[in-house]
Amino acid sequence: MPSIYQLKPAFQNLLRPGVERLHARGVTANQVTLAAAVVSVLLGALLAAFSHITWLFALIPVWMLLRMALNAVDGMLAREFGQQSKLGAYLNELCDVIADSALYLPFALLTGVSPLLVIVVVLLAVISEYAGVLGPMVGASRRYDGPMGKSDRAFCFGVIGAGVASGLLPALWINLLLGLILALLLYTLYNRVRHGLAEVA
Repeated sequence: MPSIYQLKPAFQNLLRPGVERLHARGVTANQVTLAAAVVSVLLGALLAAFSHITWLFALIPVWMLLRMALNAVDGMLAREFGQQSKLGAYLNELCDVIADSALYLPFALLTGVSPLLVIVVVLLAVISEYAGVLGPMVGASRRYDGPMGKSDRAFCFGVIGAGVASGLLPALWINLLLGLILALLLYTLYNRVRHGLAEVA
């Protein structure tokens, strides 16, 4: 299924000069991973504490773009500069799930938005990533199948955040979009299991 994740190679090429400079300055992949997670949790806490100040949700699309860049940067530092490690593998997966949850849950506090929908979306996001990680356990690759992978979720919540901040997206439409994201997450989960099994058949 199509996914924003498929644009990753072109995105990495744009970032490569900056990654080389970071490596030259001694920055490590794990430092970038942890920094992105810490900022995500702090931003999530800020939005949860001041969810009534809707313009703050404009920070979501800005940070999502920066975070996608940082996620690409840590991977490039690890692969291209010999920084891959078992600790890095743990941090990469755990920090992504923690950061996503921290950034998405504050939407449940918005007036008129269904908390249940937000929570189920967050849970399915975690489960779909878990399904992707299970690939190597059955002899397949780590699965990144769409249509609602990590990058796709970041894009969707960035759009919703911009809609909330601008006042152009009413709660009803947010709930409809969350329902669509939920359905696509279920399909993503199915795809990751199906393709993982097909890979080792």
